[in-house]
Amino acid sequence: MTDRPLTLMAVHAHPDDEATGTGGVLARYAAEGIRTVLVTCTDGGCGDGPGGVKPGEPGHDPAAVASMRRQELEASCDVLKVSDLETLDYADSGMAGWPSNDAPGSFWRTPVEEGAKRLAELMRHYRPDVVVTYDENGFYGHPDHIQAHRITMAALEMVALTPKVYWTTMPRSGMQRFGEIMREFHPDMPEPDPAEAAAMAEIGLPDDEITTWVDTTAFSGQKFDALAAHASQGENIFFLKMGKERFGELMGMETFVRVRDTTGAALPENDLFAGLR
Repeated sequence: MTDRPLTLMAVHAHPDDEATGTGGVLARYAAEGIRTVLVTCTDGGCGDGPGGVKPGEPGHDPAAVASMRRQELEASCDVLKVSDLETLDYADSGMAGWPSNDAPGSFWRTPVEEGAKRLAELMRHYRPDVVVTYDENGFYGHPDHIQAHRITMAALEMVALTPKVYWTTMPRSGMQRFGEIMREFHPDMPEPDPAEAAAMAEIGLPDDEITTWVDTTAFSGQKFDALAAHASQGENIFFLKMGKERFGELMGMETFVRVRDTTGAALPENDLFAGLR
């Protein structure tokens, strides 16, 4: 136990990731009086521009996109009542295989030690009791998600702190339900080829391997509104098309794998702060 205010730090790759994977816990724990710190590693400059223009297409200005996405990120944080927003502002690396992966200044090209040192300074400042980031595959293989995982785990080795550490995940049963809903909203969506289907089947974890199930149903409206704040990326935010009620049914439970712990809290658990209060 501790006498100082408890602190949650979530380390994410891009603007809007905070809402998709951890919007519920950020909102829930803020409402419980816990300090919530969001670290966003990239500027989001490889996102969609005005009118949905894609990177590399005429009219896509990465600097302008990054500026727009910073404003959206701040609006999302306001909705989720995030206590502190920190941005590392590395250049968005884009999806796997894009030329932007290797562009000078991209997050993917940044030495892990460099990014870790900057994050370690933030950890020393905020002294988080719980740290959340992605697994070693960045959940689905995005270069910036993988790099966020790497610098987070390296930063933890640099600091004299012992927070509980979690990786975001999704139960395979939930992934199956997600696929069913996507087909419901997109009946003309073609069936994935065998290789794509096999890759999708590997996303997330079997339900019995998930250690931590946090019910954030009461905060799913905030999570929805936080995603909606990232309006420039609306084409990529499928969840908004299902409306708040269906969204809450599908996205009301946030799930994690606990990878570091000194509290001895029993598993499975339903609270990231189990053993700390």
